[in-house]
Amino acid sequence: MQILLRRACHAASLARERGVPLKPRLIALLERRYDAIVRVGLVHHESLTPLAGVRSAKGAKRRRRKSRRTGHNLLLGFQTRKEDALRFLHDPAVPFSNNEAERDVRMMKLRRKISGGFRSSESAADCATVRSLLATARKPGWNIIEALTDNPQNLAQALGLA
Repeated sequence: MQILLRRACHAASLARERGVPLKPRLIALLERRYDAIVRVGLVHHESLTPLAGVRSAKGAKRRRRKSRRTGHNLLLGFQTRKEDALRFLHDPAVPFSNNEAERDVRMMKLRRKISGGFRSSESAADCATVRSLLATARKPGWNIIEALTDNPQNLAQALGLA
């Protein structure tokens, strides 16, 4: 699956660079291969001996869903979320991973973890605004210092918001 997704990412990146959509035949081929990998993986995991069930402190068996291995859960996720996992093949605006979005949120989470949060909602909003401005300026390659010191109206015009 890892090799398939890397190849699909590469194909989508090349198509995006060229400004053309992926060919429907290629998308269909990748989706068929994706389904085959999931199917083989599920057959493998279902053939393994089941994991031991969880027991309570008194030794009685709890009534819960069956325990599954991590790989089995991952395959089930691939199966149920196929459309989401392969969305980057159909829509060039969707990135292969969400690393950029996670990076944008990480600093706020770190700030909350270190200092325990903000003293007021206004300071949290101000921090979020500055972080959003920095992330927005970084994407098109703007100079961060200029973006912070420039008139906000100029930035809004440059982004097409005004």
